[in-house]
Amino acid sequence: MKRRNFVQYAGLGTGALMMPSLLIGREIPQEALLAPGMDNAVKKRMADVALNTAKSLGATYADARIGRYLNQYVFTREDKVQNVVNTESFGIGIRVIANGTWGFSSTNDVSEDGIKKATEQAVAIAKANSTIQKEPVVLAPVQSHGEVSWKTPIKKDFKEVPVSDKVDLLLSANAAAIENGASFVNSALFMVNEQKYFASTDGSYIDQDVHRIWPTFGVTAIDRQAGKFKTRQAMSAPMGMGFEYMDGLESEKLQGPSGIKLYRNSYDMVEDAALAAKQALEKLNAKSVEAGKYDLVLEPNHLGLTIHESVGHPLELDRVLGYEANYAGTSFATLDKWKSGDFQYGSNIVNLVADKTQPGSLGAVGYDDEGVKTKKWDLVRNGILNNYQAIRDQVHMIDQNESHGCCYAQSWDDVQFQRMPNVSLEPGSEPYSIDQMVADVEKGIYIAGRGSYSIDQQRYNFQFGGTVFYEIRDGKIVGMLDDVAYQSNTQEFWNSCVKICDENDYRLFGSFFDGKGQPSQISAVSHGSSTARFNDVNVINTGRTI
Repeated sequence: MKRRNFVQYAGLGTGALMMPSLLIGREIPQEALLAPGMDNAVKKRMADVALNTAKSLGATYADARIGRYLNQYVFTREDKVQNVVNTESFGIGIRVIANGTWGFSSTNDVSEDGIKKATEQAVAIAKANSTIQKEPVVLAPVQSHGEVSWKTPIKKDFKEVPVSDKVDLLLSANAAAIENGASFVNSALFMVNEQKYFASTDGSYIDQDVHRIWPTFGVTAIDRQAGKFKTRQAMSAPMGMGFEYMDGLESEKLQGPSGIKLYRNSYDMVEDAALAAKQALEKLNAKSVEAGKYDLVLEPNHLGLTIHESVGHPLELDRVLGYEANYAGTSFATLDKWKSGDFQYGSNIVNLVADKTQPGSLGAVGYDDEGVKTKKWDLVRNGILNNYQAIRDQVHMIDQNESHGCCYAQSWDDVQFQRMPNVSLEPGSEPYSIDQMVADVEKGIYIAGRGSYSIDQQRYNFQFGGTVFYEIRDGKIVGMLDDVAYQSNTQEFWNSCVKICDENDYRLFGSFFDGKGQPSQISAVSHGSSTARFNDVNVINTGRTI
């Protein structure tokens, strides 16, 4: 499938624009998704070819990643199937340190000769680059894990579910939207299986089987007489789960304000599509917001994006150091702020954690792409900036000697580098529900779902929209609003956080196609939170004309 067709069919989020042609891979028949890959014994032998060749050529370190990447995408619109795409990408990437300098090469010729040639090239690149390297690469030590494996704990493998079942589900969701007043609807299922084998001269041989899924749709309602249209996106979250996420379990549903249905670890796409159509129609006649200061009640599917942009990206150490500036710049959260030990990133109830182990999350793996066992660590604790996100060749720059385990490459053909782990806001410690939070607000707005956003080149000043908005007056929801966006800066915003609902409301948001780097790579990352309240935030009217 051509990239422009992918973007056209997706049409469901800016992340699709990051989709590189390699990850789409070569198209294969559906049954080929179930074909067994290379045996682990063969992978180990092939990886050893790379490691031994690198050492014989003078490399002081080497790692090899053999990857098989399987993808299935299903796209529909109204009562028609637009496309079903099955792809596979397979090859090996070899990274070495020679003369204190990194070198990398890759090949889809996973034979002894092909691997030797790629390894020779990686070492040659490292030695050539060493002539301009100012300081040698310093790697934090890592434990040798021997032969280990890790799998996403799925209940239903998407590869074993018939395409007809997936198509029926999407078309049923589309029909529910149309029956409830939608003028147009498109829907999609993105499903990914990464079969990754890592080996290094540190003595680790790691086999991992990673699964991700993202069901989504966009509903449009049109008022032809008024010449207006409104949209409502899905309230789903991309998840690190199998096809069981689509079961729509009642036990995983939450009731939000004004009839909104919210979902945790199971998603009812048909139910959500029906409600989306009703809400899109309601938005056509919703009151346009009056600009001013409001207390905001932000639900997790919305707040996750704000976390992603104002916490996740600015606390990537390469951005902090100025080594990375693609996709919205570097970071305001400079080392001097961290070293002070008292930089007030947020209020004292704000605890933001990085976690590569969280079950059901997009970023959950057992080991990162440098063979580091994954973990959880604090970024902000009691409102104070506590740490960054850093990998083996970075942590010495912040006087630490252990990688955080957040190194990732989007495929075997790309070099691994620091990528955002799951970054989440911890729930409140005391019992507190959404209804209680709304009841405590005199003048506010409840915002659910993702919308447009903008953030400056230091990840500081920003603006966020949403999917649906409801006015809160004297502790009650009094009606839907439209044309809502809020503006703030990162420090001011997180210091305005005064209350967080408890763990019963905790849910994940996710970015399936998060872009970074040049050449760009994508990764998948989740952000968890409970509904949170932010006081006295500036709200603008996006529909106002001058």
